[in-house]
Amino acid sequence: MAAKPAASGAHPLSTLEGFTCGAVAACIAVTVSNPAEVAKTRLQLQGELAKNGGERVYKHAADVFSKTWKNEGIRGMQRGLGPAYIYQFLLNGSRLGFYEPFRRNINKFFGVSPTDHIPITSVIAGASSGAVGAALGNPLFLIKARMQAYSPALPVGAQHYYKSSFDALKTIFRAEGYRGLVRGIDAAILRTSMGSSVQLPSYNFAKSQLSKHDILPTNSPWSFLISSSVSGACVCLVMQPADTALTRVYNQPTTKLPNGRIVGTLYKNPIDCLWKTFKAEGIKGWYKGSTAHFLRIAPHTIITLTANDIIINLYLKTRDGRQ
Repeated sequence: MAAKPAASGAHPLSTLEGFTCGAVAACIAVTVSNPAEVAKTRLQLQGELAKNGGERVYKHAADVFSKTWKNEGIRGMQRGLGPAYIYQFLLNGSRLGFYEPFRRNINKFFGVSPTDHIPITSVIAGASSGAVGAALGNPLFLIKARMQAYSPALPVGAQHYYKSSFDALKTIFRAEGYRGLVRGIDAAILRTSMGSSVQLPSYNFAKSQLSKHDILPTNSPWSFLISSSVSGACVCLVMQPADTALTRVYNQPTTKLPNGRIVGTLYKNPIDCLWKTFKAEGIKGWYKGSTAHFLRIAPHTIITLTANDIIINLYLKTRDGRQ
């Protein structure tokens, strides 16, 4: 009998094994989704805090792809891929690896069976595991966002040029110290917690419904695909405003105060960013780049969650076959 996938909560994986399987799955996914992330980032920064949306360098997601390919080639399309790999390893390794232990322990705390999938404890577990991953990966997401925003041909927003991920970390640390590397961590935790709170719960719910109503078997690749698609749509809807705030907080220019502290010149925190964006650009400002965001998050979520289940099943077969 085939082993049940990770999302069922029944597999005998340790936290480290779950972390590693989730991280590998996420790295596979980000290779495919990174160009859409570049497009999303540039659209979110376009016309920042400008009435009526400001000057439009890019018309839409497809226009970003076209102009980026024409002016920057594959290098432009895959800007920030290096730190994206490390970030995904930390974020999704934590999000997928810690979700089950967190959910089971939260269930126990509330006196519920660890095997029961309760919506509220699942959401709390998803948000908590996502927050851990966001905190660990914050410096990598920071430099990834700045690298993706950089364009020598059609720049939007503040421009930060780095030769490599290491050069970025070194440059930021020299200029701003430790505070520079944790800049925007509150926005990162807000964004990821919101997305993680619905990612796995919606995935598990969709897959359980398919199985419960005898539409598809639990271990069917089609079950993984459909459940992942539902999850991706839920994540995009919930996370978009916080994602826009995160991109802008990360990429904003900085200034040095008389006391030596370096702060952003545009926003104090993600809530301040959301409020200023709303006042200047309206609700549309929160959802700039939403099409590109969905083009990133749909395949990324589908590949991550589907690959995670497949990798876990293969790993369990290999591991248990040696025992």
